[in-house]
Amino acid sequence: MVNATIIYYSATGTVHALAQAAAEGAEKAGADVRLRKIAETATPEAIQARPEWAKHVENTADMPVAHLDDLAWADVVLFGTPTRFGNPASQLRAFMETTNVLWFQGKLANKVYSGFTASNTPHGGQESTLLALANTFYHWGGVIVPPGYTDPIQFQSGNPYGTSHVVADGPPGEVSLQAARYQARRAVDIAAALEKGNK
Repeated sequence: MVNATIIYYSATGTVHALAQAAAEGAEKAGADVRLRKIAETATPEAIQARPEWAKHVENTADMPVAHLDDLAWADVVLFGTPTRFGNPASQLRAFMETTNVLWFQGKLANKVYSGFTASNTPHGGQESTLLALANTFYHWGGVIVPPGYTDPIQFQSGNPYGTSHVVADGPPGEVSLQAARYQARRAVDIAAALEKGNK
């Protein structure tokens, strides 16, 4: 059994939808899955200024929050984040910067990592956001598994770095959701192969 943790930050629900699809894909691949959100750190004033943001915070109030144990437990970790000026959201970065203890103990090494994202516009920093996530995976000693062009859905979604969605096109449609499911399934399959090879 492969343990997979999907950790995401979502302000208005787009990345949340991709994370749910990724969890479905990981489960279909046979993994034991934890779906965890990043705690919101924005001010109440900022959240209330955007009704869709306030609504999403309310709708996901019961969603479990990510903790370091969720990383330590996992064989596979997928991180989801909106792009912020070509970088991961500060909420996700703040969580990743609390991982020093696990990193120092070597407990983040040799796991499979992958990332997914969304931006408001086409070419809004999706690829650079995913590459920025990978910078952390390198430091952890992770095995980075992108979706690449390894499935027909990837030729429709068009991003070999990781699942991405343009918010201006509306909520994630079936192509984006299928891509997220496939990406998670591929990550779990690679982790299972690595586990088998290490025995």
